[in-house]
Amino acid sequence: MLSSTTDLQPLVISKVIDEVVDNFTTTVKMSVMYKSNQRVNNGHELFPSTLTSKPRVVVHGGDMRTFYTLIMTDPDAPGPSDPYLREYLHWIITDIPGTTDSSFGKEVVSYEMPRPNIGIHRIVFVLFKQKKKRLCHVITPPPCRDGFKTRFFADQYELGLPVAAVFFNCQRESAARRR
Repeated sequence: MLSSTTDLQPLVISKVIDEVVDNFTTTVKMSVMYKSNQRVNNGHELFPSTLTSKPRVVVHGGDMRTFYTLIMTDPDAPGPSDPYLREYLHWIITDIPGTTDSSFGKEVVSYEMPRPNIGIHRIVFVLFKQKKKRLCHVITPPPCRDGFKTRFFADQYELGLPVAAVFFNCQRESAARRR
């Protein structure tokens, strides 16, 4: 097992565990890297201007016969003080073979870059180990990105608890910061 209390502590403190997913044990290592060479680390800040292209998400576990589903959401939409659109769905990829990256999976919901308008938003990547080999033919994309529920989606498609998760903070950039 990979998990320890310190691994999940940032997810607990930030309430990712509670507001997005239930408590889980990390059993697979996942890394998320944007083209700007910005690696996603729990609680670090990334700016929207560096998030224009979809990131490379690497699954460092399992084998080619084990498949994973990745979900990227914003639980703070439209703003952290009143997140009535929680969660805003940014991306879903299914059927990612273990030991590969997200480019080997099937994009069910296309990537949409985070564009927070109000406050600091948590952008969360959650990885699930699939019980079924292929999900892309089974999953119906949600009709709307607003109001997505990671827990409900995981229950609906029998994904169980996450095997990995990571989040970063993101806020609107001022014109001066973009230069």
